[in-house]
Amino acid sequence: QVQLVESGGGLVQPGGSLRLSCAASGSIFRLYTMGWYRQAPGKQRELVATITRGAITNYADSVKGRFTISRDNAKDTVYLQMNSLKPEDTAVYYCNCDAETVRMPSANYWGQGTQVTVSS
Repeated sequence: QVQLVESGGGLVQPGGSLRLSCAASGSIFRLYTMGWYRQAPGKQRELVATITRGAITNYADSVKGRFTISRDNAKDTVYLQMNSLKPEDTAVYYCNCDAETVRMPSANYWGQGTQVTVSS
């Protein structure tokens, strides 16, 4: 009952910036914790950042000081502002959320991902 659609990925030079967006839709009562994960070729999916409904944030050490996660509860949308991008940030970035719907008191959902490539 919840669909997550990411946007904003693309190709950027080292040191550049991108902003990712993830919009949730469906029979949503309330979105709880939302987050961003990424998966690089040959590596496991890893947590990038999370944000609670009350805007409490958590970041992976590798992105602290460079990435900022935020959300707009009125729009059911979460964002990831990525600055000072490095080649090692290259990955498919996935949106994730916990949500209460008309069918489930709590469930976890994933988006399809958006490609971020950092290269000169």
